[in-house]
Amino acid sequence: MATCQSWRLTRYGRFAPGPAVGQHWKIYEAKDNKPEIFLTIVESGYLLVLQGQESLDTIPLLGESYFLKVHQKSDNLMFRLTLRGESRMSRMQFAGRCRAEAIKECSRAVEKLKEYTSVTTQDDTPSPAEPPPAEASTPAIQQAGPRKAVEVDPEGSLSIRSLTQHFLGETGATLPRVYHQDSLVQADLEPILRVCLLDPSFPAFVEKMEGELEKLLEE
Repeated sequence: MATCQSWRLTRYGRFAPGPAVGQHWKIYEAKDNKPEIFLTIVESGYLLVLQGQESLDTIPLLGESYFLKVHQKSDNLMFRLTLRGESRMSRMQFAGRCRAEAIKECSRAVEKLKEYTSVTTQDDTPSPAEPPPAEASTPAIQQAGPRKAVEVDPEGSLSIRSLTQHFLGETGATLPRVYHQDSLVQADLEPILRVCLLDPSFPAFVEKMEGELEKLLEE
């Protein structure tokens, strides 16, 4: 089982691209009785941002230098991810009893990140546009029917339960753009799939995964 390290965040922001007049930051904060936000780095090479049961972001950390840019500024981390010709930016502010502690926690996360990718820390390094302080509400998922019809914000995110329903085929929702990223080249998929299908234990593994997904729906 993969090990991981987690840090608490006070704020997470994701830049939503669009027409020049429509570009804005979606801001998530751990206040007003909302669940705490955690940044988790998984040993397999992924960075996760979770607020309660909702996945706010997943960033693959393994790749070429042009693929991911990470910059530390004080108690903030800024990410620019480029995949398939599209770029997206996110910003994370670390929590602490005081600013000095928050900066220390951010620096600890940077040390872990450096095991996977480079991180710049110069104060004069250009960084993504500052997100506004105003909080944006978490995108809502509207059920349009008893099962399959689900409308989602293409720039939003889904809860773990909604993702589970999607993978089990219980809903017909189109996944938001944040879930369209992968770290595999398309040509790599066929040999991986062939190896899996030739493994006699693979069908049992698939059944176990489906069983675990069904357990998540019962939580």
